[in-house]
Amino acid sequence: MSSQHVLAGDAGSITRVAGIEVGHFTDTRRPTGCTVIITREGAVAGVDVRGAAPGTRETDLLHPSNLVDKVHAIMLAGGSAWGLDAATGAVRWLEERDIGFDVAVGRLPIVPAAVLFDLLVGDMRIRPDAAAGYAACDAASTADPAEGNVGAGTGAALGKIFGIQRAMKGGIGTASVTVDGVTVGALIACNALGDVIDPDTAQVIAGARTDDGLRLRDTRRALLRGDPPQPLLAGTNTTIGVVATDAVITKVQAHRLAVAAHDGLARSINPVHTMSDGDTLFSLGTGRTGKSLGMMVLATMAAEATAIATARAARAARSITTAEGLYLPCAADLP
Repeated sequence: MSSQHVLAGDAGSITRVAGIEVGHFTDTRRPTGCTVIITREGAVAGVDVRGAAPGTRETDLLHPSNLVDKVHAIMLAGGSAWGLDAATGAVRWLEERDIGFDVAVGRLPIVPAAVLFDLLVGDMRIRPDAAAGYAACDAASTADPAEGNVGAGTGAALGKIFGIQRAMKGGIGTASVTVDGVTVGALIACNALGDVIDPDTAQVIAGARTDDGLRLRDTRRALLRGDPPQPLLAGTNTTIGVVATDAVITKVQAHRLAVAAHDGLARSINPVHTMSDGDTLFSLGTGRTGKSLGMMVLATMAAEATAIATARAARAARSITTAEGLYLPCAADLP
């Protein structure tokens, strides 16, 4: 398994948002892992689930009408439904540090989570668990997080709509945008059924390959000319992530920020939000700047950061060949 790739240029990162820490755990036994986004002081949070086959934990409490108004971490993991156990490790790590919702007799850490399906890449019996989630928390810092084949993006694959044998390597990416002293950042683990698109040029970066495996097929055009898809089972894909800001926002606004972030996915993945994807984006508002730019600007920033982070997830990925012989090239391998 290749190590993560460092991209040229500075697109920022989600940890440029005041009050946000990120940690990866990458399982060296096979391509899988998990990524935690920690907000020790708590953050207003929201979520928007667009894919038809999600794997999530603690998303109902994020509804604007429900009681809990802050969360303390978000867990993103591979391993499909088994990977949700990684959040348990984060809960334990936070409790040991007296971080959480005050329930009179102690502190209860609130850690929503989402998972992606990477069980076709390597030995599916190896997946993130509570110990992996705890290790990700131990690794968390305010440094710019690594991108590519790390954390929740370790086992990610792109462009599986014509079968896993024609897919390419996915990964995790991050970016941020700052306007008038307020930052919005995104962290995206991209395991999409569709292709990843450059949001500025609309060119395909990575995705389904032609039958000879040497070129990009361009899924949108292939489907429109009548090429029959061969999608995997529902839920065997999914792009998950977090968008965060240090602006002051309400819980209702946090929900709308997560909604707007999906516009960024739509600019950088095609097709997106399919019946075989579980696309889920969380939002966090730390309020650390003490200011707000208004939702029009914040929503624009959220979509932009998400689109850039998704493209970086594809560009940072490195090719792998699993022990079972599955070869997934990366964007840098194809013309």
